[in-house]
Amino acid sequence: MSGREGKRLFGTDGIRGVAGEFPLDQTTVEMIGRALTDNLKLEIGRAPGILIGRDTRESGPQIAQALRRGAETAGALVESAGVITTPGVAYITRVRPFDAGVVISASHNPYRDNGIKVFAPSGKKLADEVERKIEAEIETLTGNQPGSDGVDPFGWSLATSEPQHHSESHYRSQYLEYLTAEVGRGLRLDGIRIGLDCANGAASLIAPEVFERLGARVKVISAAPDGQNINEGCGSLHQQALQRLVVDEALDLGVAFDGDADRSLFVDARGMQVDGDQMMVILANHMKSEGRLAGDLVVSTVMSNLGFEIALRERGIDLVRAQVGDRYVLEELLSRGGKLGGEQSGHIIMPDIALSGDGIVTAIEVLRAMEKRGRPLGELASEMTRLPQILVNVRVSRKPPLETIPEITQAMARVENEMDGRGRLLVRYSGTENLARVMIEGENQESIEEQANRLAEVIRQALG
Repeated sequence: MSGREGKRLFGTDGIRGVAGEFPLDQTTVEMIGRALTDNLKLEIGRAPGILIGRDTRESGPQIAQALRRGAETAGALVESAGVITTPGVAYITRVRPFDAGVVISASHNPYRDNGIKVFAPSGKKLADEVERKIEAEIETLTGNQPGSDGVDPFGWSLATSEPQHHSESHYRSQYLEYLTAEVGRGLRLDGIRIGLDCANGAASLIAPEVFERLGARVKVISAAPDGQNINEGCGSLHQQALQRLVVDEALDLGVAFDGDADRSLFVDARGMQVDGDQMMVILANHMKSEGRLAGDLVVSTVMSNLGFEIALRERGIDLVRAQVGDRYVLEELLSRGGKLGGEQSGHIIMPDIALSGDGIVTAIEVLRAMEKRGRPLGELASEMTRLPQILVNVRVSRKPPLETIPEITQAMARVENEMDGRGRLLVRYSGTENLARVMIEGENQESIEEQANRLAEVIRQALG
């Protein structure tokens, strides 16, 4: 792979990197398009139909074009949905149907990053075995011959038109109709005042219209994408502006999306943040009251707060923990017949609606639960008491198994001993960035902050 033999292209959420650099240089992206098409042809025995959508990053059109060239060279029939949310692509892929849907996005990452996510017609992300086959084909295509240094800036300002059979607005309109007429059926938000932070991303063209159609009075911020301001000081990772908007404008609540709108987080009327764990408690209560929470279980990840587990247990609901990544949450849901799962980050999956997370769908369903119970968001969120938690990210230069680094395992053991069973420690690598994440929960915020920072410094010294 141009001197990168054996390097994995796909992480826990598709392919991700710096736009213009391996694996998002023009040559590799074209190979990805070709390899994806070749594998689809082998599976279905004909020329596959592929839909490509993207978020608002300036690199998106060129990456989409490179992928399209590779796919069409291999015989695919490709159409463009233009700027649309990740779950929007998953939905259109399922109902059109296409044989694959591809999203050009790096989700919550800064604009210089980008990525490639692939969905099957079911709405599920590409299976691991298919990802491995694509990686193997790309390795064969390159012949493992040393090439350039992997830097291939596209010339971002030289965008060309993307031909298609349906207009890009046609696909957005179809998705909008689905959100309002199907997901939002029976929900009226007349008189509800909602603030929306669209992260200058894909939700900018969709979310405000959805909630206006449902009757809400909407105030919108961060919905003017310029190619470089996606996620910049806004969206689900930076909720301060939304908190100020909700308080200053006396709104009932706020919803913050990430760059590709596959997740959302909330702000209550007092400007307090409501995270994914609290949202799942609200949804689980609502679904159980209507007899729709199959098996009385919820699937989350090892990152969910211990207070979340306690809140569910008090309501007779079991928590199943999966490894971090929405695909693993979905696997557990499908294997157990579960109807609700998600992550603390606000990525929520309700398989009866869709097999992928959708921040707009999540917001609709939380609002439906509020309407059903006749209580404001803050009151519903307060039914879960969040235990003190800290998450520290450590930049690392490599990712060896943590258990092979004695100084790290010793530092972890010391923290475990200090907690004496009254807390929880989790150390893991990010699946999409060169980061190690240290998460600690305990009884005292000051203590867990000291422990997390101490452990983070050990990791920094060993792997930074």
